[in-house]
Amino acid sequence: MTLEEKLDEIKSLLVVLVEGQQIKDFYEVEEFARIVGKAPFTCREWARLGRVRAQKKLSGRGAYARWVVPHSELLRYQREGLLPVVRNSTRI
Repeated sequence: MTLEEKLDEIKSLLVVLVEGQQIKDFYEVEEFARIVGKAPFTCREWARLGRVRAQKKLSGRGAYARWVVPHSELLRYQREGLLPVVRNSTRI
């Protein structure tokens, strides 16, 4: 492998590293799941149950909104973990 090829490979690896470290205002569930090491289904359930503070945003791809997690909630989750389960007292 030539020096130029090695430099090109290092450059491409740096691009991937920098893109992975970018801070966003909101993360889609798949991104959030990858960052915290969980399955997207699990993270959607956490959002649905209120275990993480997520919001519904219109995706522009159909009638259903998608869950997104704010950066501040990602940081809170990393520090404190899941929010407690809120029991609905009106259920039997």
